[in-house]
Amino acid sequence: MPRPKAISDEAVLASVMRLVQRIGPENFTLAAAGQASGLSPSTLVQRYGSKRELLLAADRHAVERWVGGMDEATDGSALDRLVAGIVQSIDADTTATEMANSVSLLQIGLADDEFHASTKAGATRLHVKIVERLSEAESGGELRRGVELDALAEMIEVTYHGGMIHWAIHRDGLLVSSLKEKFLHLLQPYRT
Repeated sequence: MPRPKAISDEAVLASVMRLVQRIGPENFTLAAAGQASGLSPSTLVQRYGSKRELLLAADRHAVERWVGGMDEATDGSALDRLVAGIVQSIDADTTATEMANSVSLLQIGLADDEFHASTKAGATRLHVKIVERLSEAESGGELRRGVELDALAEMIEVTYHGGMIHWAIHRDGLLVSSLKEKFLHLLQPYRT
C-alpha cells in the first residue's frame, strides 16, 4: 500500500510555478524544485517522471488556475465578474522579472507541442467563459444589444496578453490594477 502524500500535488505544482516565475524556466532544476516544494528531487521524479514532466504538470496546473478564475469570481455584475475572473490568477505582487519569466515559459508553451496543446486548450476554454460572461452582461442590460460577443471576447484576450507585456515594459503601478484599468477602457464603448 503506497504511503499517503504528505504534500499534495496541488501544493507541489503551485510551488514549482512560483519558483519558475521567480527564477525562469532556464534556471529551473529538480534540486530547486525540491527545495521550493519541500520534497527531494528523487521524490519529484517518482511522482512526475522527469524535470520536463514536472514543469509540464506545473504549467497545466497554472492553466487550470487561469481558466478556473472565471468561475471563482462571484461578486458583482457580469462585467465585474468577467474582469475579476480574468485577473483572478495573477498574484497581486507580481514583479516585472516574474512577468518576464512567465513570458519565457510561454515561449516554451508556444514552441513545444505538449505545452502548446495545454495552453491552447486552456485559452479556448477561457474564451468560451468570456463569451458566457459577455452574454450574461448583454442579457442583464450591461452591454449594448448587437455587440459581436465573440469578437469582443477576442479583444479581451488580446488586451489581457498585451496588457501584461505593456505593464512589464512600462512598470506603472501594480499589474492587476493596470489590467483592470485596461479592461475598463476596452469595455466602456460597449456598455449601455
